[in-house]
Amino acid sequence: MTSASRLRIERVPSPSRWATALVTALSFVLALLAGGIVLALAGENPFVVYRAMFSGAFGDRHGLAEVLVKTTPLLLAGLGVAVAFRMQLWNIGAEGQLYWGAIFATGVGLFILPDAPGWVLVPAMAAAGLLGGGLWGLIPGALRAWFGASEIITSLMLNYVAILSSEYLVHGPWRDPEAFGFPGTPPLPAAGWLPNLGATRVHLGLLFGLIAAVVLWIMLRRTRWGYEIGVMGENPRAALYAGMPTRRTILLVMALSGALAGLAGMSEVAGIGHQLQRNLSPGYGYAAIIVAWLGRLHPFGAVLVAFLLAALTVGGDQIQMNLGLPSAIAPMLQGTILFFLLGGEVLTRYRLTRVIG
Repeated sequence: MTSASRLRIERVPSPSRWATALVTALSFVLALLAGGIVLALAGENPFVVYRAMFSGAFGDRHGLAEVLVKTTPLLLAGLGVAVAFRMQLWNIGAEGQLYWGAIFATGVGLFILPDAPGWVLVPAMAAAGLLGGGLWGLIPGALRAWFGASEIITSLMLNYVAILSSEYLVHGPWRDPEAFGFPGTPPLPAAGWLPNLGATRVHLGLLFGLIAAVVLWIMLRRTRWGYEIGVMGENPRAALYAGMPTRRTILLVMALSGALAGLAGMSEVAGIGHQLQRNLSPGYGYAAIIVAWLGRLHPFGAVLVAFLLAALTVGGDQIQMNLGLPSAIAPMLQGTILFFLLGGEVLTRYRLTRVIG
């Protein structure tokens, strides 16, 4: 009698660095080829488009500065998502946590400490951003820890609550009466603006992100708490038998995850817009999931991926403006590259095996 066989997906325990680097490089090349084919079918010269993308992102000081500007919220939110994902807490709510960080920071700047000097106001707004995002992240964490509710669903639903809360504030009680009907708060006090680097829009928030990456790496690699996060993520049953405080750690990790996303929101209002506005984020919280995943949930990996994703965004904007391409071309190229990179990640981390019987 012949035994039946079936295919099973297994996780590769520890893929080699060489294999990972090779697959990533091949994925990027294949993405460029696939995007080039689509461009050629659309009647565009792929070499001209790719050269314009690269030049738009890195061709001059302004382009590089804009890449760093967009790196900042992607990095901070990506670090928050990464620390939660390490414990297999699937925080999809970074977008909402970013908004609440921005709301809390704006409230401090406009209503609580409007006359404070910069050395007081900026740290206070940063602390408020951390608090706002952390509290919003704590809600799905508490629901998971105490009631077993899926943090995927709760954190995702809370995004809409946060965004609509911001909409209410900028259209209602916080609306600037001198804005000629445009939704938005009054400008923050100048003392609360994050300092800029030279004549560019790059601001202190980038330094926040780099410091957060270093601190998070130390916490995850050099502390007992970081070790417990790793164990709980890899083997929750072993962590339970070892007496690790699972419930408390869930709360702390989700709060930390939300706090970092909240700091991203504070950086956007204090470093870029200087007020709370509609459509504060173009989806940084969702893009942070890609940053965390492609960065292999490593803080320094998140730095690199956030920079590359920001470069894709800036380069895509430039080809749309300079070459007059349809608005769908730039997102198509970005999506193609990310699709192939994520596909390469799956091939590196998992394999198909045949099971007999």
